[in-house]
Amino acid sequence: MDEFPPFSITPSNGFRDWLHAENGSIAFTTYQVGKLFTVGINPDTEDLSVFERSFPKCMGLAVENSNGQTGLWVSTLFQLWRFQDLLGDQGQTEDGFDAVFVPLVGHTTGEIDVHDICPRVSDPDPLFVATRFNCLATLARNASFQPLWHPPFIDRIVPEDRCHLNGLAMRGGKPGFVTCVAAGNTAGAWRDHRRDGGIVIDVDSGAIVGSGLSMPHSPRWHDGTLYVLQSGSGEFGRMDLATGRFEPICFLPGFARGIALTGTHAIIGVSRPRRQAAFEGLALEDRLGRTGQEPQCMIAVVDLHSGEIAHSLVIEGVVRELYDVAIIPRVRRPKLLGFATPEIRFQIRPGPLAQKR
Repeated sequence: MDEFPPFSITPSNGFRDWLHAENGSIAFTTYQVGKLFTVGINPDTEDLSVFERSFPKCMGLAVENSNGQTGLWVSTLFQLWRFQDLLGDQGQTEDGFDAVFVPLVGHTTGEIDVHDICPRVSDPDPLFVATRFNCLATLARNASFQPLWHPPFIDRIVPEDRCHLNGLAMRGGKPGFVTCVAAGNTAGAWRDHRRDGGIVIDVDSGAIVGSGLSMPHSPRWHDGTLYVLQSGSGEFGRMDLATGRFEPICFLPGFARGIALTGTHAIIGVSRPRRQAAFEGLALEDRLGRTGQEPQCMIAVVDLHSGEIAHSLVIEGVVRELYDVAIIPRVRRPKLLGFATPEIRFQIRPGPLAQKR
């Protein structure tokens, strides 16, 4: 049985200053130990403020800003939850937090393996990747979920992870691109093509606009550019949509998943690969072996222009794998409430009084 040192999180020099300048905080998930974390700055001490709550197999994570209010969408083992900041513009709590996120609304999807989540301006329900069913979906009032789109090579909606559809990039408020580990149409077919079978698909046309990738994840559209991770080779880069080529920006010393983009930086989750078949035989393993590097678990802040890891949060101890990351704008020190905390009984914020008709 593996023994791990106590959990710790260590910022690089300058990380606090960078986060302070961003006027926000960071959230990330780890399904390995079932945790949702937030990282902000304590205004009294200027030290990092780390908060965490336990949720089974939490993976997909997204920030929603609606009518000036901030919410978080988080997927768990068989549910999708919306956390709402019930503090809002009321200042700070007595213990110095400027946002209190409460699990306000939950939907039971069943175990459909929700990966990326993307809120929509035109609809209160988000889009999400239902990986086990190889489709993009949203919530349904009288069903577990509502399938909306699937890759052209998938012939039916069945609970078989055939292509490992895992990532969704929105473009212009609509689904733009998705990533799949392989173009398979039988249960588990993607597992035999992890090294170089990865593809990027244009949702509108259904056309494959990038291929030959190694376990692509977390596509994101930002300032007219499609960014993506090649998790199997430890690379973060951009897709040249005219040629279909992946253009590396930097190497990351671990299995990378989860991207949040802000200004000229990408915030990326990096994990220590598991000793399992799905992670073996990849170019990442070869490169780490050649260079003698140890894989790391960390949040990497990558400069989009130079490709350098400008800042980092190194995570050690029991947390060894991350899935998704997000930036919470204009919230410097968030707090999370769990289902069983006594505080949730009294964190109440009434809505506006309904107008008479």
